Amino acid sequence: MAGASAVLSDDSSLSRLDRGLLKLETTFAFISGLGAFGLMFLAVVSVVGRNGFNEPLRGYVDWIETAMPLIAILGISYVQRQGGHIRMDIVVGQLRGRALWAAEMITTFGILLLMAALVWGSWAHFLRSFDMTKPLWSRDSTIDIGLPLWPAKLIVPVAFAIMCLRLVLQLWGYGRAFVRGLEHPVAVPLVQSVADQAAEEVAHIQGHDS
Repeated sequence: MAGASAVLSDDSSLSRLDRGLLKLETTFAFISGLGAFGLMFLAVVSVVGRNGFNEPLRGYVDWIETAMPLIAILGISYVQRQGGHIRMDIVVGQLRGRALWAAEMITTFGILLLMAALVWGSWAHFLRSFDMTKPLWSRDSTIDIGLPLWPAKLIVPVAFAIMCLRLVLQLWGYGRAFVRGLEHPVAVPLVQSVADQAAEEVAHIQGHDS
């Protein structure tokens, strides 16, 4: 969703589930950030080793290959909850009230179908790699140092499954808003105006100064 957004909360069951799932999403996003930091550290080690000791980090490309799903996919649900994914708002951005919630329901349901298919496909891809009878439980590995690939492949269906849970909650939130005619529903990202974004940034800065 384009632009900055806010997610409201209340004491409803939907909002409690939203906040509970957010804890898991935040943990996954933090792990994803650690993965990015880890790759930066490996890059420094490799460069220092190459330039200083003529011995670059062995298997550096293999580590990048296995860490990519961790960095690129593990935080996908957190970004969806915050409304951070890019989309085209030319039409939807002009809608208000029930028309807006109906449009959001349709698009969210379409994304949910796509993500469910991706969970099924990526899980099958993981199963083709995982084998308890093989060394390191893996049928395939990286070319250089032989890292097992199944952990990286497992990240994808797990992250996509969490994304499906998030989409189900958002579909519930949009449906609730549509039925009740709510102006500010909970558990869904609400796009903020430029003025609202500026006011929130000022409040955030003032909070750190106090």
